[in-house]
Amino acid sequence: MKTQWVLSALLISCISWEVSAIDVDKNATIKDTTTTLMGVNHIGLSVKNLDKTLAFYLQATGFELVSREKISGNKQADELFGRADISYEVAVLKAPNMLFELTEFKHNQHVTPQTMPPEGPGMTHTCFQSPASESGWDKFAEAGATPLSRGGQAIDLGGYGVTYGYAYDPEGNMIELEQLDDKVLANSGRAVWAHKEKMWMTQVAMATHDIERLMGFYQQVLGFLPYRAAPLKDKIRADEIVDIDNVHMDGGWFKMNETSKTLEFWQYVNPITPKFTGQRDVTAMGYSFSLEVGDIQEEYRRLSELGLKFVSEPIKLGEFWIVYTHDIDGNAFSLRQAVNSESRLSVRKLDMQ
Repeated sequence: MKTQWVLSALLISCISWEVSAIDVDKNATIKDTTTTLMGVNHIGLSVKNLDKTLAFYLQATGFELVSREKISGNKQADELFGRADISYEVAVLKAPNMLFELTEFKHNQHVTPQTMPPEGPGMTHTCFQSPASESGWDKFAEAGATPLSRGGQAIDLGGYGVTYGYAYDPEGNMIELEQLDDKVLANSGRAVWAHKEKMWMTQVAMATHDIERLMGFYQQVLGFLPYRAAPLKDKIRADEIVDIDNVHMDGGWFKMNETSKTLEFWQYVNPITPKFTGQRDVTAMGYSFSLEVGDIQEEYRRLSELGLKFVSEPIKLGEFWIVYTHDIDGNAFSLRQAVNSESRLSVRKLDMQ
């Protein structure tokens, strides 16, 4: 199946993108990029109660806690996040193939967490995959996840060896859980890896009011084509997964490495994904993500020329050079470059597994 999109106009003053006509290439991956982008380094989650959410994810995932630290009175952090006297605590978990960072910002303590609806808009969820024999759904349920999917269990969508389920963490952040049988793992190239790793993370998932426009934007940012686009409708089991009758949505995907990472996009047609106006603060409650690059100064320059507005210039903080920006839907994301190219927290190492 082919879908056509082309970026035909850019009004830099308001970052307005008009889209039509780019072919999907089923073989395209980030290895085809014309940029220095290397892949997704981390999923970020801004939370109100770090102790509670960290305990939940540690129990459910079994991921390694790499670090936990409090930061305040740091001029580099103030500049990075665009806030004076910023104060926060961050915990970094290491999944087998990417990082998962939970951050409690002091200025968000008055904010009431909101439950994310499946149709968005925004970065609605990330996905945790596991072998069917080591069900991630069961592990998250035991940790106290609140099921969204009907029946309180993962759903077999099509009889092809994968079960899907949506649930919420203690603060209402949506998560997707996928359980893969041995045949699917073998076909995906993850069979040997999955015998060692009992759970891993797979995607950045965004819901948008205009999927062609948003994917056209990311095609320009990433420098390669999406590998798949497809509608999802008239499937009773899909209704059960998202707990919406007669759900209809259009989807698209960029492959961020050979086996386990994607950028996933959905435009809900029923119910309609609302349009979000404005920009989400980079410290706002909920999800963000980072794209690791080989040359952050080059990508900062390139994307600035495309019209992206950055919160700051690249800032060295901890083990990474970092800079934040927004996509055309107002979703926050960052660019990262490892200070030490051989860091085990770099995509260079994470994607070797």
